[in-house]
Amino acid sequence: MAAFGTVFMPEMAISWFDNSQWSPAEFVSSDSIQLHPGAHVLHYSSTCFEGLKAFRHEDGSIKIFRMDKNIERFAQSSRLLALPEIDKAATAKMIIDIVKHFASEVPEPPGSMYIRPTHIGTEPAIGKAAAPSVSSCQYVLLSPVGDYFSGGDTTLRLLLEENGARCAAHMGMIKSGGNYASALRPIMNAKASHKADQVLFCPNGDVQETGAANFLLIDGDEVITKALDESFLHGVTRASVLTIARDLGMKVSERQLTVDELLERAAKPGCEAALSGTAAVLTSVGTLLHNDKEYKVGNGGVGATTLKLRQALNAIQWGKAEDKHGWLTSI
Repeated sequence: MAAFGTVFMPEMAISWFDNSQWSPAEFVSSDSIQLHPGAHVLHYSSTCFEGLKAFRHEDGSIKIFRMDKNIERFAQSSRLLALPEIDKAATAKMIIDIVKHFASEVPEPPGSMYIRPTHIGTEPAIGKAAAPSVSSCQYVLLSPVGDYFSGGDTTLRLLLEENGARCAAHMGMIKSGGNYASALRPIMNAKASHKADQVLFCPNGDVQETGAANFLLIDGDEVITKALDESFLHGVTRASVLTIARDLGMKVSERQLTVDELLERAAKPGCEAALSGTAAVLTSVGTLLHNDKEYKVGNGGVGATTLKLRQALNAIQWGKAEDKHGWLTSI
């Protein structure tokens, strides 16, 4: 099977901003986008994106999960990067129209159609290192994906990094490519030197997030995760999981979590840790690596509560449980 996110639908929705207004959206070939080599995005990283999914239900209908929440974050990222303001209603229509166009290609559960709206600065002006792009392009790519857990549930090994951050603190809540690029080198080093799967960035002992996912600690009936601020990504899956945890009667604590507390709690029997994100929903963490020592989280295996929370979220996405929070958009 092809790697996650490497297969694309042959067309995408696209719209251009020309200093004053957005062009009507149109469908074009997914491999045809023309940029000037001096485009702002290529030199000054004026780019942001989103990741969300459309699901096929048993009655044949197609539902997009939490589109409104993703578009709000997309608009916020655009503003914080000084990109032209997006038209949220127009972006929603682009997403719905392109998913509807390829509705027959949306896989059955546990597969889905991954949706990637992207916004880039296009002005050809290499002298604007300290000024925003006045023109931009917005497009929506689709990628049919299978079961993220097709190889079976496994647990992750995380290296705790206290001396560095994933990205600049004021950039953390922007979903921008540069943030992911800045985390690549530490992740590669962690894989090579510690056989870690990911780095959990904990600048000055403050547990934040990994290179591409939010972090949750589950201790009995309590879920602990860092309180929202501008230093890390405000994950839509994270928000959804916390809502479901509250629905299940669990205590949700959004607060500072230190490395010392994390290691102390992780050693307790029954403790669990997980990463949340659009692709995997929730993935269990089995081992924490800190100062050349290994610490098992609970028994080191897949957590029962992690599995319960993931199944509860999947049930809503797949139409097998009531959507009482209005998270699904019909196309």
